[in-house]
Amino acid sequence: METRESTEVTVRKTNLTPKAIIYQKFGSKACYKVEEVQESTQNGCPGLAIPQKGPSLYRCSLELPELFVVSDVFKKKKDAEQCAAEKALKELGINPAADYPTEQEPWDALIERMTYLFSDEFLQSVHPFSGHLRATLQREGDLCGSVPASVVAVCDAKLSNLCKILNPKVEANPFLALSFVMRTAAQLSGSVVTTKGNLSIQKKNPYPSEIIELIDIQKSDSLQNTMVEAVHIPFSLDKTVQPVRLNILSDGYYLDAIAQKLGVTDANKVLLSRAIGKASSETRLHFAAPESAMLDVSADLVNLEGPLNVRASYFCGQSIYGDAIMASIGYTWRSKDLFHEDISLQSYYRMLISKMPSGNYKLSREAILAAELPSVFTTKSNWRGSFPREILCSFCRQHRLSEPVFSTINLPLKDQSSSRSHKEMSVTEGVEQETEYANGRGIATGDQESVESASMFRCKVKIFSKCQDLIIECSPEQIYKKSNDAIHNASLKVLSWLNEYFKDLSMPVEKLNYLADVLHIQFYPENFFKAFLLCSSVHSLQHRGKGRKLPEIRSVNVPHTSPDVCSLNIEGLDSGVCPSTESLLCISYSVSLVTEGKHVKQLLESNDEFEFEMGSGAVISPLESVLTQMSVGQSAFFSMNLPPCEYILASTDDSEGIISLLTSETCCLDYTVTLLCVTEPPEERMEQALFSPPLSKQRVEYAVQHIKQSCATTLVDFGCGSGSLLDSLLDYPTSLEKIVGVDISQKSLSRAAKILHSKLSTKSDTSIKSAVLYDGSITDFDFRLCGFDIGTCLEVIEHMEEDQACMFGDIALNYFRPKILIVSTPNYEYNVILQRSSLTNPEEDPDEKTESQSCRFRNHDHKFEWTREQFNKWATELANRHNYSVEFSGVGGSADAEPGFASQIAVFMRKILPQEDDVSENENSAQNCKVVWEWNSVDRSDSSL
Repeated sequence: METRESTEVTVRKTNLTPKAIIYQKFGSKACYKVEEVQESTQNGCPGLAIPQKGPSLYRCSLELPELFVVSDVFKKKKDAEQCAAEKALKELGINPAADYPTEQEPWDALIERMTYLFSDEFLQSVHPFSGHLRATLQREGDLCGSVPASVVAVCDAKLSNLCKILNPKVEANPFLALSFVMRTAAQLSGSVVTTKGNLSIQKKNPYPSEIIELIDIQKSDSLQNTMVEAVHIPFSLDKTVQPVRLNILSDGYYLDAIAQKLGVTDANKVLLSRAIGKASSETRLHFAAPESAMLDVSADLVNLEGPLNVRASYFCGQSIYGDAIMASIGYTWRSKDLFHEDISLQSYYRMLISKMPSGNYKLSREAILAAELPSVFTTKSNWRGSFPREILCSFCRQHRLSEPVFSTINLPLKDQSSSRSHKEMSVTEGVEQETEYANGRGIATGDQESVESASMFRCKVKIFSKCQDLIIECSPEQIYKKSNDAIHNASLKVLSWLNEYFKDLSMPVEKLNYLADVLHIQFYPENFFKAFLLCSSVHSLQHRGKGRKLPEIRSVNVPHTSPDVCSLNIEGLDSGVCPSTESLLCISYSVSLVTEGKHVKQLLESNDEFEFEMGSGAVISPLESVLTQMSVGQSAFFSMNLPPCEYILASTDDSEGIISLLTSETCCLDYTVTLLCVTEPPEERMEQALFSPPLSKQRVEYAVQHIKQSCATTLVDFGCGSGSLLDSLLDYPTSLEKIVGVDISQKSLSRAAKILHSKLSTKSDTSIKSAVLYDGSITDFDFRLCGFDIGTCLEVIEHMEEDQACMFGDIALNYFRPKILIVSTPNYEYNVILQRSSLTNPEEDPDEKTESQSCRFRNHDHKFEWTREQFNKWATELANRHNYSVEFSGVGGSADAEPGFASQIAVFMRKILPQEDDVSENENSAQNCKVVWEWNSVDRSDSSL
């Protein structure tokens, strides 16, 4: 293969960061100082008495010789530094968009940097390149102090960036950087020496003896050596990747050991790729320079002849020629000693699958043979492993793409009084506030939480190449209550589409387009296939072995086995606790590779506790198919076909042995899985799956009807939580003038305050004149909660112990005495429909309840759930004791059909006796609740001025 790259200086109109420009002009004279700052405790909610702890925020000060600037406040230190640099450039009158370097400036900077790297002073520093210099001083003869030019090009970031300024193609072609380094060295003939046909640089005058003694460079008489495991990657796709061991002498130079494995005479003929993985990583690809590159790299043209190593090039995003060795070894900023760690075949295959969306997720779960990239993003609490945004950002970095750009669109809520599906959230037409940022970066704002509470969010994501060519854009229609959830959803759609492509790299463009349309994705074929040019060559090279197609055998007692599963055997008694969609499962499992006839069985992967959400696609489909047929406590044993063998090799630490089995025997995988427990989905999600509008909205509408009928002007919500009911009431026209909420959770009250303040301060058509939130228990008396027209206690009492629920009923009707009290609680009998499971007796001895039985409540925080008979008995006796009447109703379901309403409601109405005042004042003036937030209509008037 021949390429012909010009090294003519084409100083690019680079997208240098403000900080990089400051460095170019001031170097070490620029002093940055980052400090952590505290966010305002009010967090955008005046009057909130609960201290608020905000996220860590940072401000940066930048001191230059004649200038001092301070940045704005940011969530990330590096953003604060860039802001300070940007402000400094503005003060200096430098426009980054127009102030490009001249052709000579980068060359002058390169000469200055090279001079420093080979100075006496630099040798004593802790720097990756100084480590190489010290090591080469132990080489014999003419090689003493001779450093491979490739090391100079990759080990000093500042020099490398200067090369990129001269020619942006340096990013993909290491030979261009090598040429710039050699041409720079040629201009320093008074301080360094280069030899024609030799890719090395050597200090012309020896280092002073006192410096040599100071840095303690000594020749060792011992033959003690260090063995480092590495991987040999042949350029020929017909040859397999093999492990190698590098034998590094204590007084030797490690690159000489690598040169020996590559079949060249010494390290000066070895080229290094950039680091693979994290910036701090020392994992690199090492390969021999083609003979054509040895002729004269200082010329204007570099002629390269040699076979391209596709696999090696795929890993680092640079052109690698001939055989290559992947090794994690080198010198770092952390120590003067040589750093090294082993890279095994397993490491190689784990790195390979990490470049695929599904493989990246599998690795984050440490479940390569069981996990699968989920198909849907449900809730953050149920998600396990790396989040979609993290995976997408990692994927872009792995493939040398720009960071994904997320654009969140703020969709303020409008009146939702009309009934509609919970999936069709109502938004104000035409009002969109779009925030665009890369990888979640942005300036810190204290009002974000209050903005989120009153809005819904949609997210768009765009992916660009390093050259800023648009590759993919995704614009999902789903909207979410939290901006982060919208970002994760958009990220997952892109990942799902990319995952389908990686499963079938020969997929026709027509099918790719069809899948893209389904996921609201648009991609640009020319840019897309250019970005993933090498994928098909690399990921198709799997050790497919002789994996046989397993016969479709179905168990006699299990008629619905997946076609991919055979020999299914389920053992253990049926506990009756079975998984359902959206439930959280915990399993233990093991996976073994077995040969035909089971003569050889080798464990590949095991996990004692593995959690995932059922129905989200978070495990491979054969495993999920088996689990649908199991109950808690049962174990299953089954076999299935081989997956792509790169997954198998990434899961085992005996890759060589497994490769031998795969290439010589007919194999399959044996799974053993035990279902440990099942956690039913959260109450709200279960209800939303069956009811439209959701039960929570139906309960609000039920309360609104009673407010309208009674012409109530005051309302107290007992157990108001995050203020969902009070917030929803503001969306309906009512006669209410005063609303009050009480709860024991300060965190929930803080959120309620922000929600209500945001809405009340901007809503001009509300009748509300005052609002108060109290921190306190609803079982403690406080005279300020007495005499309200209407009280609500929706889905609260079940979160208390039963004796506390009874106490609340007595205090509410005997002391607080609202004219109307509405109490709702789950109907336990309806759980059989919500959970699609068999009903158990809720009156069982609590000490005898198993964990699996307690999961049958709709929420883990529920202390009890009553049947209709139990609820009616409690409410009737309570009403009789306190001179109230009571009526029963509900929402979700029907009173005329079993099992009744999903949420049962009791409406207590106070009987007015002639001798009683409308509101009897209690002599007890106790104040057991604390005001944490208060608002009145004057606040709105002030805010509008």
